[in-house]
Amino acid sequence: MSGGNSKNKARSKKQEGWEEAGATTVKRARSQNERRQSTYARTTQSRDIHLSMLPDLSENLSNEERTWEEIMQIKAMPVPMNQKRELKARLQNATKLRLQGFEQLQWRQRKVWHRFSIRFSEIVGKLELWQSPMREIEGKFGTGVVSYFLFLRWLLFLNLAISVIIILFMILPKTLLNEINYRCEDFESNSTICCSNYYLTKNLTDSNVFFDVIQGTGWMERTILFYGVYTDQIYSYYIANLFQSKLYYNMPMAYILVAISWVLLSLIAIVKTAAKGFKERLVENEGQFYKYCNLVFGGWDFCIHNDKSAKIKHKGIYNEVKGYLEEEKFNEERQLRTRESQILIYFKRLLVNILVFAILIASGVLIYFTFNYSTDKLNEEMSQISENQNELHIENFNQSHTEKFTLRLYKEGGLFFGQLENTLLEFLPFICIVVLNLIVPEIFSYLIQFESYTPAYVLIITLLRTVLLRLSSLAVLLSQMYTYVRDNGFVCAYNNNDSSKLDCWETYVGQQLYKLILTDFAVQFVTTFFINLPRAFLARHTNSRCFKMLGEQDFYLPKHVLDIVYTQTIIWMGSFFCPFLPIIGTIFYFLIFYIKKFTCLTNCTPSPVVYKASKSKSLFMSVLLLGFIVSIAPVAYSVAEIFPSVNCGPFRGYNNVWEFVVQTFEGFPFVIREFIFRLGTSAFAVPAFAVLLFFLYYYWAVAAANRHMVTVLKNQLVLEGHDKQFLLNRLSAFIRQHQKRCERRNRASFADDDSIRQSSR
Repeated sequence: MSGGNSKNKARSKKQEGWEEAGATTVKRARSQNERRQSTYARTTQSRDIHLSMLPDLSENLSNEERTWEEIMQIKAMPVPMNQKRELKARLQNATKLRLQGFEQLQWRQRKVWHRFSIRFSEIVGKLELWQSPMREIEGKFGTGVVSYFLFLRWLLFLNLAISVIIILFMILPKTLLNEINYRCEDFESNSTICCSNYYLTKNLTDSNVFFDVIQGTGWMERTILFYGVYTDQIYSYYIANLFQSKLYYNMPMAYILVAISWVLLSLIAIVKTAAKGFKERLVENEGQFYKYCNLVFGGWDFCIHNDKSAKIKHKGIYNEVKGYLEEEKFNEERQLRTRESQILIYFKRLLVNILVFAILIASGVLIYFTFNYSTDKLNEEMSQISENQNELHIENFNQSHTEKFTLRLYKEGGLFFGQLENTLLEFLPFICIVVLNLIVPEIFSYLIQFESYTPAYVLIITLLRTVLLRLSSLAVLLSQMYTYVRDNGFVCAYNNNDSSKLDCWETYVGQQLYKLILTDFAVQFVTTFFINLPRAFLARHTNSRCFKMLGEQDFYLPKHVLDIVYTQTIIWMGSFFCPFLPIIGTIFYFLIFYIKKFTCLTNCTPSPVVYKASKSKSLFMSVLLLGFIVSIAPVAYSVAEIFPSVNCGPFRGYNNVWEFVVQTFEGFPFVIREFIFRLGTSAFAVPAFAVLLFFLYYYWAVAAANRHMVTVLKNQLVLEGHDKQFLLNRLSAFIRQHQKRCERRNRASFADDDSIRQSSR
């Protein structure tokens, strides 16, 4: 009996244990359900809160701006996309019901125009020039390098716009309209008519066609390529079935207005693009505290749909992160420097700057002696050729036909080699300039490694030094050309038998700049495909360290930027003397893009220095603006001060080009002249200057207030961050306390269970 009672007690205890376990399981299930219900309640409550933030659609609103603000509020709400679309559809339908008549028609037109603008921008983006090569370059070399190619494309479109202006208002009128041919017998021998007629009909040289093309001499000198063929006449013409009266086209006025137009167009384009780049740089500097967050969470393009584009974008983001990390690494190293190391670095920088200054002076001296040497040699050759031609002309009277034929063959062979020698002498200063532009920047890039600058400062200082080199070489060349023109450039072609004298000095200047841009392009082509390509091939297919050091090439951004800025500076400087130069520059830029693309993707490896896009863009525009000022200064001086040639050009017969502008202004009606004159007096200038100062102060005050407001908002964001951090800490502390209480309760319940089990035993 006792055994049976013990078994019954044991069974009852097991049943009680199972009931307690079931009760605890039911409690856990209830607690989970309560948690789910509370979570659901919180989500529905937050959703209700978001819905309460929406504007009331039942209001009778007729303001279209209010409707647009409501749509923007829906766009900024932290709710799912499907819910946003539903709310936007409800709002738009309500808007459509509220608006009636003409207001509804305006709303529909605005919506159609908005959709059209979006579609049009998408189509233009797809048709953008060189889009796929840009993405490939961005993926392999980063945004700083692709900003160089964007800068190259921008220069291409700028020169294309200048070329269109020149073709429409200078080349087409010169080609289509007929000039009046005057006879020299009706005028004096030293008049501009006789001088220009003799210059245009003068037998120049029997040189080879190839030599004429590359030098701009011979028959090329009499084409629309250069300043000398443009007339000083006012064309008269008729347009059938449109105008019955005679129309006039003033070629000198068109020439000076076209020059002013492309100068203003270039200046406005540079300033506008530089301001845009400056804004982007400010935005980037403002976001330096969360730049990694932007790259990690906002840097990916979710429109990418293939593996190749994804890999390219991945490499681009990697290069961006790498650039930021290198900059932070350098800042940490700079903070850890001692005073002795700082003094040593300053001493190294002083020595390097002295060496750079000496290299710049030596380069200018070399260009000076090279130009003088080539000029003296060419003058000697021309004098010898004229003497030999006179002697051969006398001897030809006493020779037979066979002797004359043999002599002519010998003369042609000697003439060819003489022309080749003269061509090399003419190109000698430009070859010297281009070779210096290739070698000296490499020396600068080697020296700057000892100065311990940041990558951004390396780019800036190297650009400035290379700009000084190129602009100083141009300054030396222009000073020598000015000296030669001053001594030999102001003679009438009718009485000029001296080959060293210049019949048209403007065409001579245009020829020199034409040869310089041809030499620069030829050297870039030869360097890319005949020097750098074998080096890259050697570096990739050899295991020798020596050959790898000689063959490996980085895409050194300052050098390539200066190449195209230098080309554009020559184009601006020579467009007045060689109007066809912007058209040549457009063709060259189109070819240079593919040359530089081949250099970047085939010959070069990614540079260890990662360049940023916004800083690079603003820096490129600053260097281009400097080149623009330097190129326009000599042109402005020649327009205002130098006496034009009497043999050629639209301004023959004037003391300077500006005199023509003054005479044209004096021909305006009295009211216009008086109005423009009053604009230049102190009665207008002083109040206008005061008003400008007032507006300047007003915008400065607004900018200062905005900066103060930005600072206040930043401080508020910091305080909100601290508040959130405080609340999160309190919440985490509360959660820990709650977990401890739960653990104590669980321990107490387990202890009770154990005591019950022990007592039951």
